[in-house]
Amino acid sequence: MYWTEFFTVALIHLLAVASPGPDFAIVVRESVAFGRRTGLFTALGVGVGILVHVAYSLLGIGLIVSQSIVLFNALKWLAAAYLLYIGIKALRARPAAEQTPLADTSHVQRSPRAAFVTGFVTNGLNPKATLFFLSLFTVVINPHTPLAIQAGYGLYLSLATAVWFCLVALLFSQARVRAGFARMGHWFDRLMGVVLVALGVKLAFSELR
Repeated sequence: MYWTEFFTVALIHLLAVASPGPDFAIVVRESVAFGRRTGLFTALGVGVGILVHVAYSLLGIGLIVSQSIVLFNALKWLAAAYLLYIGIKALRARPAAEQTPLADTSHVQRSPRAAFVTGFVTNGLNPKATLFFLSLFTVVINPHTPLAIQAGYGLYLSLATAVWFCLVALLFSQARVRAGFARMGHWFDRLMGVVLVALGVKLAFSELR
């Protein structure tokens, strides 16, 4: 009975998750800089972060946030500040001669917990995701759909997001791919820093619509 609705939700989510954004940028950076395990834990953090959006959408809190300019702006500035913080750190990357070689960073500089938290916070603080999930749970999903079914949709969205970004992490953490980026040295990290700062600035100046 709900298969049509589910496939609609799945298709919209696929188009959204495949669109490059903060989640994609952070998973790529973590995978290239620190290796497969770190990339996978970052991807899992992003996937679990989806459950935050699902939870408040089901509880109706997302509607309150979207209708309050003060709350929305607070969330927006917090997310922008976090992206700027990560981006500026990346921009300050030192040349390879001054830092630990790329091949060793996955064992020295990044714990699974830190990687997971990075992915979780990046996704959980994204106000664009707030509006996306609010639209999904108020426009696409019928309000008469049982709460248990809607929660099932949410679990699928979380799992599908985690799987997608795990694939991204596996791709960008391959030895050959990492070696290619490694030849760019600290310039790759600085490039990702520019991307993250740009995303942070864009988010900071975005408006509630």
